Amino acid sequence: MATLTPMMQQYRETKSRHPNEILFFRLGDFYEMFFEDAKLASRELEITLTGRDAGMAERIPMCGIPYHAAETYITKLINKGYKVAICEQIGDPKAKGLVKRDVVKIITPGTVLSESVLTDSKNNYIALLYEKEEQIALAGADISTGECFYGLYQGPDRKQMLFDELYRLMMPEIIIVGAFSYQAELKEFVDLRLTSCTFTILDQATKAVEDLIVQHFDSHNRPIIDIAKAAVATLLAYLHDTVKTDLTHLNKLSYLDASENLVVDTYTLRNLEITRNLRDGGKKDTLLAVLDFTQTAMGSRLLKKWLEYPLLNIVKINDRLDAVTELLEGFAMRNTLTERLRDIYDFERLLTRIEVGTANARDLISLKVSLASLPGIKNELETAKSKLLNACYNSIELYDEVVDLLTRAIVDEPGISLRDGGLIKDGYNAELDEYRLISRDSKKLLQDMEEREKETTGIKSLKIGYNKVFGYYIEVRHSGTDSVPAHFIRKQTLANAERYITPELKEFETKILGAQEKIVNIEYQLFTVVREQIKAKLSSIQQTAHRIAIVDTLVSLAEAASQYNYTRPNLTNNGEIVIKDGRHPLVERILTRDLFVPNDTNLNHHDSEIIVITGPNMAGKSTYMRQTALLTLMAQMGSFLPAREAYISPVDRIFTRIGASDDLVSGQSTFMVEMNEVAQILKYATKNSLVILDEIGRGTSTFDGMSIARAVIEHMRDKIGAKTLFATHYHELTDLEESDNRIKNYCVAVKERGSQVVFLRRIVAGSADKSYGIHVAKLAGLPKNVTEGRKRFLKNWNRSIQQSSYRSNHCKMMLS
Repeated sequence: MATLTPMMQQYRETKSRHPNEILFFRLGDFYEMFFEDAKLASRELEITLTGRDAGMAERIPMCGIPYHAAETYITKLINKGYKVAICEQIGDPKAKGLVKRDVVKIITPGTVLSESVLTDSKNNYIALLYEKEEQIALAGADISTGECFYGLYQGPDRKQMLFDELYRLMMPEIIIVGAFSYQAELKEFVDLRLTSCTFTILDQATKAVEDLIVQHFDSHNRPIIDIAKAAVATLLAYLHDTVKTDLTHLNKLSYLDASENLVVDTYTLRNLEITRNLRDGGKKDTLLAVLDFTQTAMGSRLLKKWLEYPLLNIVKINDRLDAVTELLEGFAMRNTLTERLRDIYDFERLLTRIEVGTANARDLISLKVSLASLPGIKNELETAKSKLLNACYNSIELYDEVVDLLTRAIVDEPGISLRDGGLIKDGYNAELDEYRLISRDSKKLLQDMEEREKETTGIKSLKIGYNKVFGYYIEVRHSGTDSVPAHFIRKQTLANAERYITPELKEFETKILGAQEKIVNIEYQLFTVVREQIKAKLSSIQQTAHRIAIVDTLVSLAEAASQYNYTRPNLTNNGEIVIKDGRHPLVERILTRDLFVPNDTNLNHHDSEIIVITGPNMAGKSTYMRQTALLTLMAQMGSFLPAREAYISPVDRIFTRIGASDDLVSGQSTFMVEMNEVAQILKYATKNSLVILDEIGRGTSTFDGMSIARAVIEHMRDKIGAKTLFATHYHELTDLEESDNRIKNYCVAVKERGSQVVFLRRIVAGSADKSYGIHVAKLAGLPKNVTEGRKRFLKNWNRSIQQSSYRSNHCKMMLS
């Protein structure tokens, strides 16, 4: 039986410890992959698959990439959901025998720190799920920013609450610990709703729970419930095992408390296009894109978080609104802060790279520029009166000593590599300066030494030379050897001269021949010392970074209010939503040729709890309803509104059933998708919710659909009592207004001129008596013969209905 070579035995042993990762095995200047890893990497990276003789009967599959280009290839694999284990040479390559190798880090979609993978305005979360006794704990983190959090889900609604949270997080990696009851449903949800997500299965939770919790979080910042502690600790253990470096920047733990936030579920996030559009899941044409005037990546991420987690507490909402008001009215302050914030890099992520030891000199220069901007920002906030801005002023610390250190130590325009030199400034370190002087001025230094030796010895023929065999030497003609001092050591005798060395010359030789290598090593050592000095202040700088993100987000909201003519909402607790001349924040930005037509909204629990809206397609019903939902959400996240005036009572949830789409992945029709969403609303809505329902029942027969729509309205009225906007083509439902004064009919105003119809896009009291479907078809561009044929059919159909009604009534009269 063939025996593997020692190197391949080493590979096999290493691979056995990392069966779920693609192993990048360092051989000289290449990372090599073998066996199944080679086949997979060759296919996914589109690189040549070759073979290697390794002591086996057949050549084993192999492929490789240059180590200096590894990041590009790793990025491709990570983006496709794979994990990569980096195995480096940790022994001396020049030593005899097999070089010692070991895995130094594992890169996964949820733990990647490469700038080429991370997107500035998006978090890169990793989530862990742990279920025990009908309770689910979610632990999550973004190691690139230092965030760490957890949530607890129990009761009959735990699965839906968890899935809603996962949709907000949009993480690329989920870890499941032990058995999980909803694993099949989770896989289906991920396939349908998330762009891409890698699953990692762990057999059990870590046993080092208390050690890890105490290591990372102080006593005021630790979970109390056992399942939460186990989930958080297991996530930390996983991160330590993969990143394999210090993770002390994960030192703040937050609890995802749904009772403090307006709950925005998966359907609502999608339907209202709050942070991701329906077209491709991108940021364009979303509420986030409209409001995002942030200057920093940190601010953009925080703005997204505020939109996905609006507040319930009126005091906290008003704190944000007070700050936005001050910045809106204070143009000079807002303008100056905007300019200062432009110089702030993403130093949340810079700090993480410093923490894990991957920061290069350019990162430190970016940090220096960011920290140097802090005094200007703090000075501008000194006069702030609002509570939130004042808190930011007090919490932003200055780091003059760090800026001074980086100014003295790091060159202004360093290279990317830490191993090529060119990192440290002249004058920072005497030893480094000496080696640089030797490297730059070796010829002049030799001349100076030669002149000095001539003057000291009095030998005018003395000269210093060099050859590859003996190195540097002092040559003296035979006529001058009597004057050679005692410290000269004879090295070689020539026909007419003697060659010597001295301790000084030997030291010089050592320095000059190893100067460049020494320079690189000294610079690297000095750089790591500087990095460690900054690392000591990491926790404090993290807090300042968070305050900068808050300032940037508030400035962004003020800028949006200024540019778009938004007004401050008035927060109330009377259960009403009153909006005067409200505008849809997205649609009005997209309109270029037409002015947006504003509309009023009046919802309350007295005489307008349910508003039934009728009218034609394309006339603005859906826009109006989305507008109401978006403005309510904007108010609760602390934004000004596109309206002349608004009075908003915070709602606990916003539900939306809008649009028609098949769910082909899970085999559900448009009607089934609609019914699922309606079922969710009827199950979870409360009296304090805002519900948007658009065209319920249209995916089935007319009478079935009408029956379902009526039953839904009656259930909302009798069982829930939520503020509801209900758009429908079933005009028969407008008679519900007569049965309960809490139901009101509204319609979209239409102006008819003969056969011409103009949609005025005004929502007015009353009900529509027809849907103008043929007119909408004409607007869509259907051929004239189709629409005219439809008119004839409709005319005959109405006549047929009238005749049928006459015969029916005549029969009834005869029978009576």
